[in-house]
Amino acid sequence: MRTLLIEPGPNFSVADVHRGLLVGLAANGVTAQSFNLGDRLSFYTQAEINGVRAFAYEEACRLACQSIRAAAWDWGPDIVIVVSSFFVPPEVFVSLRNRGVHVVLWCTESPYEDERQIRQARYADTVILNDPINIDEYRQHNPRTYYVPHGYDPALHHADGRTDEHPFSFVGTGYASRIEFLEKAELPAGSVLAGNWQQVADDSPLVAFLAHDRGVCIDNADTAALYRASACSFNLYRKEAMSPTLVEGWAMGPRECELAATGTFFAREPRGEGDGLFPFLPQVTEPGELADVIRWAQDNPNARRTAAARAREAVADRSFAGTVAQFLRHIGA
Repeated sequence: MRTLLIEPGPNFSVADVHRGLLVGLAANGVTAQSFNLGDRLSFYTQAEINGVRAFAYEEACRLACQSIRAAAWDWGPDIVIVVSSFFVPPEVFVSLRNRGVHVVLWCTESPYEDERQIRQARYADTVILNDPINIDEYRQHNPRTYYVPHGYDPALHHADGRTDEHPFSFVGTGYASRIEFLEKAELPAGSVLAGNWQQVADDSPLVAFLAHDRGVCIDNADTAALYRASACSFNLYRKEAMSPTLVEGWAMGPRECELAATGTFFAREPRGEGDGLFPFLPQVTEPGELADVIRWAQDNPNARRTAAARAREAVADRSFAGTVAQFLRHIGA
């Protein structure tokens, strides 16, 4: 079986999902090839003729995606997996399916962007969700919609070489809701924030904790290394969504899975799936509670390490190899 895996385009957390699926496909004996949509988007959106942009933005995106069909005709995949589909238009899905290719929409933005993703779902043969909270609505448009949990890559997300260099670290996009929360948490000296934090104001107390330039996205391998060098971390879900009804989810996010796999103790904002997997980890809903947990983690290293080890055991079966195996069962492969 041959699979063409389409990059999401942007090189941030969803790119980690793309790379993880490549690892998982290989582990399950599936021949897979990656389509470099990110590079093609950069080319078409930045191309100039005599100093003038050659294409309007929407046209540039359309041209970048047209080559997906050419790659499929040349390579002849049985399955095409489109990760996130920020840019791939419906006609590409339809064209591939008309040629007998099984097209998968791998959604990574549930529940926050379910309005957009549900509109796309009808064009795919199979839809995979990262959060099943709205799965019944998806199935009204595509009955072949399934939930597959986030995974981790054991080659990256492991506990070897752990240290307590940093009392606290947080990796993620600096949404306004996260900035507001963490500014009130009174983070200790030596804490580290990594990810895209462009919205942090110059006079914010968080500036002192930024690990790199605000607009830079940290590589997933570096993320795992930072987790291994941290005594404590935190998973805080964003509150920014397409509508207020799409803020609350059920599934845990990729960072929780990665934190657990690296043996990192972490506090977590409550959610149904995580509540079931990690009932022994502290739940935090207020900034002051986070400050208390960080202090506790520093003062109780043995208890903290015991909880982290239990979390690692809880996700032992959630590697990307298992993620892909579950997906393959859903499509009968």
